[in-house]
Amino acid sequence: METVKWKVEGMTCANCALTINKYLGKKGMQNIKVNPIDGDVSFELEEGTEKAELANGINDLGYTVITHHEDEEKVKRPFLSTQFNRFIFCLPFTLILMLHMLESWIHIHWLMNPWIQLTLCIPVYVVGMSFFGKSAIKSLRNGLPNMNVLIALGASAAFVYSLIGTLMGQGEQYLFYETAATIITLVFFGNYLEDASMQSTQRALKTLMKSQKVMANMIAFDENHQEVILPIENTQLKVGDLILIRSGEQVPIDSKILWGDAHVNESLLTGESIPVHKVQKDMIIGGSVVESGSLKAQVTATGDETVLSGILNLVKQAQGEKPPIQHLADKISAVFVPLVIGIALVTFVGNYIYYDKFKDALMSSIAVLVIACPCAMGLATPAAITVGLGRAARNGVLFRNATSLENFRKITQVVFDKTGTLTTGSFSLSTYQVIGIDEPEWQRIVYSLERFSNHPIAQCVSAKFKTKEEIKWSSIEEVKGLGMKGTDKEGNIYWAGSYKIAKEQTQESNHNVYILKNNQLIGWINVEDEIRPEAQEVVAYLKSKNIKTILLSGDRKEKCDYIASILGIDKVIAEQSPAQKLDMIAGLNATTPTAMVGDGINDAPALAKATIGISLSEASQLAIQSAQVVLMNSGLKQLPTALGLGKHTYITIKQNLFWAFFYNIVAIPFAAFGYLTPTVGALVMGMSDVVLAINSVRLFFKKVI
Repeated sequence: METVKWKVEGMTCANCALTINKYLGKKGMQNIKVNPIDGDVSFELEEGTEKAELANGINDLGYTVITHHEDEEKVKRPFLSTQFNRFIFCLPFTLILMLHMLESWIHIHWLMNPWIQLTLCIPVYVVGMSFFGKSAIKSLRNGLPNMNVLIALGASAAFVYSLIGTLMGQGEQYLFYETAATIITLVFFGNYLEDASMQSTQRALKTLMKSQKVMANMIAFDENHQEVILPIENTQLKVGDLILIRSGEQVPIDSKILWGDAHVNESLLTGESIPVHKVQKDMIIGGSVVESGSLKAQVTATGDETVLSGILNLVKQAQGEKPPIQHLADKISAVFVPLVIGIALVTFVGNYIYYDKFKDALMSSIAVLVIACPCAMGLATPAAITVGLGRAARNGVLFRNATSLENFRKITQVVFDKTGTLTTGSFSLSTYQVIGIDEPEWQRIVYSLERFSNHPIAQCVSAKFKTKEEIKWSSIEEVKGLGMKGTDKEGNIYWAGSYKIAKEQTQESNHNVYILKNNQLIGWINVEDEIRPEAQEVVAYLKSKNIKTILLSGDRKEKCDYIASILGIDKVIAEQSPAQKLDMIAGLNATTPTAMVGDGINDAPALAKATIGISLSEASQLAIQSAQVVLMNSGLKQLPTALGLGKHTYITIKQNLFWAFFYNIVAIPFAAFGYLTPTVGALVMGMSDVVLAINSVRLFFKKVI
């Protein structure tokens, strides 16, 4: 299926997102994700469905679909298209109308004229209804009433009541124009504050986005084959183009260094501020900064294929996900508006019967309509999730979905792979032995096999024995958990792999790589690996939080026991095939929620099976795609941050939901019994969302480990 990504403007709360989600669901779309905070909408297009038809349908709901970000920048927006502009327009009229409340002090007699008040109120009411009224009608038409229904009803009740009094010549007893205007103006103000607060939760993503479009120095050649430097926007670069990056400049796009060496700051992407030394053939990531040195490089990826675009897409997809705790709030939000309208009617009838005053009963029911806030319940989770994901991205931790962020709170044990995870994966060849064959020919066999593997040991070995006289295989494959298997044109079968392929030929199980020809052992290789410098600190942190640590590896038990003894790991499970790793993780998951950290192809099934699969940024693509979390700082350093952010994001969600429910449970009865005016209700309603946003923004600064 084709994945469609749109930007939708006009969403004011999570109910709006729910409306769009339900509409697309009715049309048969799959994997729908709607983010009410930044307006991103993505879904899988059902075959035979026209995108234009869906866009028109969403536009009919009262929103505006922008199909490309480029289009978004070109759209000309009228003056009254933003909440802030609407608030600024309405404010002068409302302030003048409110002066009549001070009439006993400042004696503005002309302001008591109902026709003057009507004239002042009409512009505010028209602007308010063009937004709240239109949105309310469309939401009712589609069977999912939103918050704007309550605002439109409250403001219209006060306006129509005052208008009837004006037309009937009833005078001051019917003058509530300032109530209608104040409700509209203050809700516009509250929405503006809410938008501003929510936008602040996007800071980390905006920082990344700014790095996507920069100028680059493209290297071209004139007719005399002399280099010419052409300034060009990085979006115009193509794979294979040559670029020059000078000291102090930002790397414009993912590239491979052809010439030069430099210290590159990748903190924007990895959270690690210490510059990394890059040399010829190293990869450099778009968005990083060359702090010293100059480089000539070749573009390796553009557009959505770059690392930075991948990060942005991962985070945006995760923001659109709904963790389990959000579903309760969604269910309540869906019935909230009809429930509040019912409470407002009961309030009106009850107050009218008890006090026998129509205007007091009307004001109390209007206050109920205005003060109720389904937005608070709907935004409680997205606000916290957005901040948590933003801070994680800023620190080099990428979450594929919001569920994994929430699930971190339940993790009681962490399973580590060994090679490339607890160790650096940077190997050096220590010893080797050739058996029954010429050494040059043996080295040629080893290189020809291992050059096709991405395993760090294989890359170390192939680099050591590199030759131009490689064997041309008729078939070559990497067998998970065993090693590389090649068949030459004469039908000879060669292996380079673990002890499992050689256990019938030798009792020596303490070598890293065994070389076989037609099931006969022809040599072995030993390499040395380093333990990651941060591994011991990370394991100690997990133990301090009462999280059990397990080493699960396909390597020999002796080596695994040695690593575990140095790091203080609780349990060792060694010599496991990928299938056995998968079964082991399934068993551990059945006992208690388990996180798995790995980096190799053989870890991919286990990463997918774990409660949370965690991969390192330098891992194989299969491992990265199988994991729910990717650590971008070339190591385990940010694992405690990921755990801490997951737990504290969940705490923030619970705090937000508590406030949202508590606010409505307390505020609505206060309004129903006449203790709050509609004006105060409008102000308090707007501020309730701001409280949630501020509490969520605390996650940016809160200590999480």
